[in-house]
Amino acid sequence: MDSLGGFVVFVQVAETRSFVAAGRLLGVSASAVGKSVARLEEKLGVRLFHRSTRSVTLTSEGALFLERSRRILAEIEAAEMELSQATAAPRGRLRVSLPLVSSLVLPVLGEFMQAYPEIELDLDFTDRMVDVIEEGFDAVVRTGEPADSRLSARRLGAFQMRLVASPAYLARRGTPALPVDLQQHACLHFRFPNSGKLEAWALRQKPGEPELQLPTSMICNNIETRVCFALQGLGIAYLPDFAIREPLDDGRLLPVLADYVQRSGVFHVLWPASKHPSPKIRALVDFLSARVFPTTEGKAPGSERRRRR
Repeated sequence: MDSLGGFVVFVQVAETRSFVAAGRLLGVSASAVGKSVARLEEKLGVRLFHRSTRSVTLTSEGALFLERSRRILAEIEAAEMELSQATAAPRGRLRVSLPLVSSLVLPVLGEFMQAYPEIELDLDFTDRMVDVIEEGFDAVVRTGEPADSRLSARRLGAFQMRLVASPAYLARRGTPALPVDLQQHACLHFRFPNSGKLEAWALRQKPGEPELQLPTSMICNNIETRVCFALQGLGIAYLPDFAIREPLDDGRLLPVLADYVQRSGVFHVLWPASKHPSPKIRALVDFLSARVFPTTEGKAPGSERRRRR
């Protein structure tokens, strides 16, 4: 067709069942609407409407053409929106839920604020499983595999859990050779705020061995306290590797039972699924993907996926 105008006029007539009403919505005369429909019918070689002095109704061919026309116009509207968002500067309030791992994300979020001064961050740090849609979050960062089919997800990177202690502690109390030896050591534990349960230390044991009953020398609900106390030689802590890279590299902390620790995890950023996420969400997702785990494998921008049931 020479112009998409014919599609627009046809859809308006089909939805209003009136040349007059369609013309009023389009800002043209009923006569102009009638001529446009007549040209369209002539070009297609079919009759699209049954006309009478009292009503305008679709023919079977018209009903089929209406379905296709709506899809075509919807695709054009989506393409226009995508292009306009691609050129728009990211701005506005961005509400983000993050886990209680400030050492992982705070430096990156500081860089994000400098890079996007027109975005206002509203940050909520919690390990509670928030409902992204119902609670009005623009994005969340969480561990584990996403399961909500209403959300899109981008993998940020993987981490390993480590058992660590300071050289001074190990010199004073000895180095555990087997997981069972931990029962004679000071253990620094994490309690999940949402359930009140202690985090289990996932350690490889022989089949049939009883579950370890570890001493609870200290319990807290964050990472920073366990790192601090381990550095002070107060016990052995079970921590994600990203939180202790520097102390491990410079020797202030030493790995313990490295061959027996078997838990790993994955971080994802998730946001409400949409064909065209807003510029501010796209900016955050791309920024976190490039910087939270810069040395790990990652997905290229735009490779996010929508969860399926």
